Amino acid sequence: MPQALLSRRAFNLSAAAAAASIAAPAFAQSAWPNKPIRIIVPYTPGGFTDQMARLVQVGLQQRLGQPVIIDNKPGANSLIGVEALAKSPPDGSTFGVVIAAYAANTTLYPKLPYDPKKDLVGVSLMGVSPLLAAVNNNAPFKTAKELIAYARANPGKVSFGSSGNGSAAHLTSELWKALTRTYMVHIPYRGAVPALTDLLGGQIQLFFDAPTGLINQGKAGKVRLIGVASDRRLPAVPDVPTFIEQGFEGFTGSTWAGMLAPAGTPREIVKRMSDEVARIIRSDDTRVKLDAMGTFPVGSTPEEFDAFITAETSKWAKVIQTAGVKAE
Repeated sequence: MPQALLSRRAFNLSAAAAAASIAAPAFAQSAWPNKPIRIIVPYTPGGFTDQMARLVQVGLQQRLGQPVIIDNKPGANSLIGVEALAKSPPDGSTFGVVIAAYAANTTLYPKLPYDPKKDLVGVSLMGVSPLLAAVNNNAPFKTAKELIAYARANPGKVSFGSSGNGSAAHLTSELWKALTRTYMVHIPYRGAVPALTDLLGGQIQLFFDAPTGLINQGKAGKVRLIGVASDRRLPAVPDVPTFIEQGFEGFTGSTWAGMLAPAGTPREIVKRMSDEVARIIRSDDTRVKLDAMGTFPVGSTPEEFDAFITAETSKWAKVIQTAGVKAE
């Protein structure tokens, strides 16, 4: 075979090998996702968790090129949905969105149907929603300090509602009681809506809840908003001071939404999903929607979210143990 032909063939083989080496990483990246993605929401449609999942749904579909399906699996204070997530194949086709109750459940339920440390991994802390405190318009107090003075002078006469034992609303209220050294009666409800209904009707006098449920009621004058359990005010209700501003140093309480994946999901997939969620959460369009919900956008790394869950689990474990909170 002529030398020139041999040289040309060698050149062609070398060029093909080089092209293959360049294309391989791109092919590996484009291989996921290659089928629809399911996001498990362990609560009913319409609530804060569901809203946060749907907030990223359309953006993920556009960026990943696959349908993204929201799968609501409510029940047992989110345990049913989280168990389903933990037992899903770790192939990058299933994720889940959880809230603060996920961290509290580790202490509330000694025998969980999953192991938070071994069966699940963080993807991204999507947003943090500081709780608002609202009081009935006819209550004999109009400010946080007046509430405390009244509760101390009338032990047991102030009742507060929550969306259920161990909820962020309940635990934040218990933290408030401990900080202010007051005795108030807890009335648990099956969800925030019935609790808010009784607040409006005067059956309870105090209710801590996610801003989504209270902002409009406060603006309409149906309840009085007395404070934000955060270190900064909410853009949606800028006139409502934080409790820290009112002299209650260190008092914070929030619900939050974050994405998890089954343990064993390839790290490059977890990282890619985390990056995409953060990009959507931090976009201008999403920020406007989150402001209206009273939620601060985050969009963390997987490692940051894992550390956040550990800190939240420890924080609420102390409150649960001190207050003697029991699961329903």
